[in-house]
Amino acid sequence: MDSKRLRNKYLEFFEKKGHSVIDSASLVPENDPTVLFTTAGMQPLVPYLMGESHSSGKRLTSAQKCIRTDDIDEVGDKVHHTFFEMLGNWSLGDYFKEDSIRWSFEFLTGKEYLNIPLERLAFSVFAGDKDADFDDISYNLWLSLGVKAERIARLPKKNNWWGPAGQTGPCGPDTEMFIWTGSEKAPTNYQETESDPRWVEIWNNVFMQFYKDDSGKYGLLDQKNVDTGMGLERTLAVMNNTDDNYQTDLFHPIIAEIEALTDMSYGDKKDEEYIANDQHCWVDVRIKFRIIADHLRAAVFAVNDGVMPSNKERGYIVRRLIRRAIVKGQQLGIEQDFVAQIAEKVFGIYSGVYDFDTKMILSELEKEENKFRRTLTSGLKVLQSKAQLSGKDLFDLFQSFGLPLEVSLEEARERGLEINAEAIKQYDNLLEEHKQLSRTASAGMFKGGLADAGEETTRLHTAAHLMLAALRLVLGDGVYQKGSNITPERLRFDFSYPEKMTTEQIKQVEELVNEQIGKDLIVELSEMSIDEARATGAMGVFDSKYGEKVKVYSIGDFSREMCGGPHVARTGNLGKFKITKEEASSAGVRRLKATLD
Repeated sequence: MDSKRLRNKYLEFFEKKGHSVIDSASLVPENDPTVLFTTAGMQPLVPYLMGESHSSGKRLTSAQKCIRTDDIDEVGDKVHHTFFEMLGNWSLGDYFKEDSIRWSFEFLTGKEYLNIPLERLAFSVFAGDKDADFDDISYNLWLSLGVKAERIARLPKKNNWWGPAGQTGPCGPDTEMFIWTGSEKAPTNYQETESDPRWVEIWNNVFMQFYKDDSGKYGLLDQKNVDTGMGLERTLAVMNNTDDNYQTDLFHPIIAEIEALTDMSYGDKKDEEYIANDQHCWVDVRIKFRIIADHLRAAVFAVNDGVMPSNKERGYIVRRLIRRAIVKGQQLGIEQDFVAQIAEKVFGIYSGVYDFDTKMILSELEKEENKFRRTLTSGLKVLQSKAQLSGKDLFDLFQSFGLPLEVSLEEARERGLEINAEAIKQYDNLLEEHKQLSRTASAGMFKGGLADAGEETTRLHTAAHLMLAALRLVLGDGVYQKGSNITPERLRFDFSYPEKMTTEQIKQVEELVNEQIGKDLIVELSEMSIDEARATGAMGVFDSKYGEKVKVYSIGDFSREMCGGPHVARTGNLGKFKITKEEASSAGVRRLKATLD
């Protein structure tokens, strides 16, 4: 089974069950300061899971683009990815456990769908604790479908409970589905063998039926929701009888291109790593193939959604992905520029599924590769000037020049320099300190509730509409929103403009926004088709993810935008608008920070 067939089967199955197929949201979250990227299919739907009506109805399904950055360093094995697609279906206060479980079973085992033999499947349900009872409804539903009791494990919160994302919020039990990937017959009792890695999770259905309040108590929600997730890459591997996610059509063309660039085969081994005790070891070349394939695929999708390589936040992640791929390519003997060649393969894999701004993407990737290769050369020159290398030297080469430890060790070995165990230990300690600082900064920067719709955030979000309209009046119609990040404390807004704004231009924007606030204009909501919205002149960056109809917010005759975020009822509720900073974000993109008093 190829990826397009699996993706289409899933979406068509749930469309037949009355679900509206919605497009994937951007990888850049809107109004969610807690994460850098969209990490799950439910993330763009949080307002609707919280009770806001969705223009496409109460039953939705999609294939959502996701990027998760927690385990970048884990990429290289058979199953980890930075970018992936999450197949999902949702009930917004409509059906609940019975239909969700029954349809999951039908899709997994139905002959016209995945046709997985029941003897290869196992299931888990929430065991219950002091906060919530045993999920006997899900347990009995699986039994009614013919699943044997010994194949249903009762597991605690750490295994079978979702949420809340913050200290408070919606949450509930989930039921998970697993497939046995071992070559021998699956064990009879899943409760006793659930930790065996050959049981691979294939699907997760979350039942949002509780709300955790400030006191830590769990109460029942008025609107009960279903949120499911099935990883496309993992499921595709299972359907092709491989335990290696990189051995499917989502990666075959990329792997073949790397083979052509290196004159190696996927699975070759090469004596290339140096370790502290002066021993050499065989290294599985597949690890480097996978890292290159994963990282550049993720970079292509991120850049396509407007995240350019930089030294900050999302841009730093993209830069790290590209540079790590280049280093791994160099270790495989690729001396020439190659990133654009891999990108071309990514375009081909997803042809007809996603639209790419190919010219822009290739330009950004080539610029980043050229920049890093100059840095890489400089770093190697510094290394070659050393008579010996301490742990601090190794760390400085990594931090200042982007040279990973393995590159420095390899270069040192070729020059006959000895790297002792103490130097490696010092490097590890410095790297861990660096990671701790990064985690602390990240936690501070992205604290807050998921998809914050609090009063202050709502005010600032509405002000962003006014600011965009004002920017277009002052700077011209070439200004478009490129991204935003809103917390209760401030608004950060990226927009297309080639040069620094003058003090006078900033003042004009402030005055225009405050003038509209002073008029106490009504913020009006209308629902219409995308074509109708465009005909009214409505702006919109996220106009492809809400299905056939979109929400259009109009503020007098001053602003009209397609948007799914929270808004105040009148502009008089906003207070005084003030731009606090104007700076560059990336090439051709400026950034404003603003507050409301």
